[in-house]
Order: sequence, then C-alpha cells, then structure tokens
Amino acid sequence: MACSRILFLLSCLALALLAGAEVHEHEFIVSDPLHLPPSSEFMASHGALCTYPDHFWAWQSGRLMQVQETPVKRLCNEHNIITVNGQFPGPTLEVREGDTLVISVVNHAQYNVTIHWHGIRQFRTGWADGPEFVTQCPIKPGGSYKYRFTIEGQEGTLWWHAHSSCLRATVYGALVIRPREGKAYPFEKPSREVPLMLGEWWNANPIDVIREAQRTGGGPNVSDAFTINGQPGDLFNCSREDTTAISVKPGETALLRFINSALNHELFVSIAGHKMTVVGVDASYTKPFATSVLMIAPGQTTDVLVTMDQPPTRYYVAARAYISAQGVAFDNTTTTAVIEYDCGCDTDFGPSIPPAFPTLPAFNDTGAATAFAAGIKSPKKVEIPSPVDENLFFTVGLGLFNCKPGQQCGGPNNTRFTASMNNVSFVFPKTDSLLHAHYYDIPGVFTTDFPAYPPVQFDYTGNVSRSLWQPIPATKLYKLRFGSVVQIVLQEASSRWRTTLSTSTATTSSSSPRASATTTPRRTPRSSTSKTRRRGTPSPCR
Repeated sequence: MACSRILFLLSCLALALLAGAEVHEHEFIVSDPLHLPPSSEFMASHGALCTYPDHFWAWQSGRLMQVQETPVKRLCNEHNIITVNGQFPGPTLEVREGDTLVISVVNHAQYNVTIHWHGIRQFRTGWADGPEFVTQCPIKPGGSYKYRFTIEGQEGTLWWHAHSSCLRATVYGALVIRPREGKAYPFEKPSREVPLMLGEWWNANPIDVIREAQRTGGGPNVSDAFTINGQPGDLFNCSREDTTAISVKPGETALLRFINSALNHELFVSIAGHKMTVVGVDASYTKPFATSVLMIAPGQTTDVLVTMDQPPTRYYVAARAYISAQGVAFDNTTTTAVIEYDCGCDTDFGPSIPPAFPTLPAFNDTGAATAFAAGIKSPKKVEIPSPVDENLFFTVGLGLFNCKPGQQCGGPNNTRFTASMNNVSFVFPKTDSLLHAHYYDIPGVFTTDFPAYPPVQFDYTGNVSRSLWQPIPATKLYKLRFGSVVQIVLQEASSRWRTTLSTSTATTSSSSPRASATTTPRRTPRSSTSKTRRRGTPSPCR
C-alpha cells in the first residue's frame, strides 16, 4: 500500500477507549533517526501479530517505571488501584521542545494496558501514540513495549494516561514541555511551577464501573469525588491530612499547570482571592488574559500565572462540575487544594486557620463557561490552510441497540445506548490494531467506506430521525491523502436521549454520591460509603 497515504481513524465509542516524582530533563533523551513500525519478527516474539505494551519505565533517573497494583486509602476506604511506580498520580515527565523520548512500559497489572501521550503531535511516529486497538494492541500482563517519539513545535503542559478501558481513572501523570535550552517563556519566568491534576475517584474498581455500563447499555455510575493531585480535599471525611498543599511566598508569581484528567466531567476551577492570567492551553501559548474562573474539559490543560499578592494566610483552590444538559446525573462534589503563604514570620498559618473559599459559578452557568472560552485567543494571526480538498460533516450522538433476549438493559424500552458518528457505531478489531493492519495491508480488519456525510439529513438540534435510532456496528475508516487540507464540521445530534440517559443511569447505578442537573449543588460533599470492590479479570486482545 502506498506510503503516501494515511488513515484518518474514526473512533465512535469513546467509553471503551479509556484512559510528581524526581525528574531529570536530559537523562532519558536519546537520538532517534528512525520512525519505523515494529517488525513482524518483533511482534511474533511478543506473542501476537500486533504490538502491545505493558510496564512503564523511562531513561529517567535510571529507574524503571512500572504499571502495577497499589493499595491506597481514599474516602475512608482501602482500595487496590492500578498505578505507575506505585504513585497516584504517576510521575511527572519534564522535557524540552525538540527532545526525543524513549519510554518502555512493562505491565505487572492484571489488565491489558497501553499508554497514550495526550496531545503530542506524532509526526511519523503513530506507533507510539497509544490508543488501544487503533495504533497498537494492548500490552498484556507481563508484557512490555517501548514508546519512542519526538516533541516538535509544542511548549506548555500535556499529560500521559492509560488508553485501555477505564484504567485512565488512576493511571496518569503530567507531561511538562519547556522551551529549548537558551529560549525563554513568552512571559516573565515564574518563581515556581506546579502541575495540578484534576481527577475523578470511584469507591469501586473503575474497570467494574465501565463493564457494568457496557453490560447494561446504560450510563456509567458517576464518580464519588473529584481530586486534585489524587486527593479529594478536606471537605471530605478522612481526607484533611492528605489535602494537596501548595507552599508559596508573598509577592512571587507561580505558574500553575492545570490538567483535567477526569473521565466524564468539565470542571470549573477558581482560587480564593487571586486572579489567574491564562498564558497557555494544550501546549500552545495564548494571548494572556485575566480571569477568576477556569472551565477545563476532560483531557484539556490550562496554564495560568498567579501572583501571590494577598494577605499571607491560606486560600482554597476549588473545582467542581460544569454541566449544561437538563436532568443528567453528575458528580456534585467539590474538590480542594490549599495555597499556603510562607511569610517567614512567627504566625502559624497551619490547619487551624480555615482557608478562604472561592466563588465558583453555578454548575449550569453556561455564561461563565462561554466567557472563559471566548478569552482564549492566539498570540498571533493564525494562517488557515486553503484551498480545502476534503469537506467532511460528522454527526455525533447516541443510538440504540436491541437488548439480547432475556437480558435487562438500561436504555429506553429495554435497549442499549451506543455512541455513533454518521450513524456508524465503531467496533474494535479483535486480532489486530488498525495501524498495523493498514501498514502491512492485512485484509478483513477494517473497511474504508466511512460516510463523509450523514446518511439521512434531519433537524440535528431536534429529534433524531427514527431511521437513525439503530446505528450500524462496523469498523469503518475514512481515507485521506497525505498533505490534503481537510475541513470537518462536527454536529451534536443526541438531544433526544439526554433525559432518558439520566433516567437509565439512575436505574443502573449503585449508591455512589450523585446529583441531577435539576438539583441545587452543595459545597460540602456527602460522607463516603463503603463498597465491595469486585476484581476484574484480564481481558483478551479482542
């Protein structure tokens, strides 16, 4: 197959693709002149005709970084979770633009796993991207895989995470990209830099959560808490002593690198008494603008400068959900971290001093979310490529599959919800990754007839056409010629199912703390409840 072509891989069932330590910037940097896929001999030696990684290590302090099961305590309960190197969140990788990373992953866990480098532009290194069954098969328990890629033209904050099932709930870490040696930030150098990872926590095994949703065809149980750097904060029981704390000095300016590593929620973020100046999003610099609140979607990052110009005491960093859909169940808790001024004086600003609390927008304050998004602008004029060679129009929404005979399902009229794009619901390959099948011209893995337009036109903002209620399950791709200019219009078309989805979610959920978008949010979360953790079993390379 001609190497001048690439595949535009369209995945429509996002639910099934789920997701600081000592760091040295140079010890894991190597030269990488080759960008070739793994050989057939390499793949055969790993037990399959596709690649799969598992354990996680890097040329970083000469240490091995491993995917493993680790006991932790959150919300008064002990859990065994999957981590990297026993850390939650995992280690922060700090690099410079232009560096080449060589990172080997070894899997000591009981589940298949891959690692995705979220937001990295993989130029000729698609084999290192990480989405399970798309660019590689998963790393099986006991297996290993080496990722190799170069960071080009990106500076700021990104992150890495598992890209198999729901392992992303606990397997993730920050990826900080600084300018090349001798090159400065486009703003005054901050006194300190702090990654702040916003996450979701379940009092259950996240693998069991998604498997239950896939079994019933309803929505997954919402999380029990949000977290900042793995901790829910002192508004929760059994959490005060471990609340994330950020020590600062009066007058200094800190660069806070916010990362929304939550699976299912957009989040409002605010800092009591302090203004934030946004200077970057998703490893791209922005035109600086001041704001008192951020709204960050899952997977996105936002870099802000904060000057510590308030009276020296303690201030909360707080985050909670933003959700605009009516009647949809969501996690209605608030996570916190604490900024603590170190004034060098005799005054004790320790835990006995209650931190000041910020003003957060209402959970459904679309105006606040829109105002924040409108402030994000490029620092310079953006050249739009032209002319357009390919015009694509994709409707994204929910469809319904019939329930198997004798099974109780969570959708309307005993059906199963399924995500779809242009009325195609993506089916993962069973024996090969898409990239491997494409490169080696392996037949029968996928077809290249994904529709460029919806099969039926209808009122996309109203009710979905009845002829589209049941999408086509298939592994369809759309082929693009390398170097072509593509315009894609994405149109949401699932409004009909929003209310039904929230109803089915409540029906199939456990006692996880939750709220409906018709309730009034609270600042103080519920007390956590104990649940029995069900251990999953390793899933095959399907």
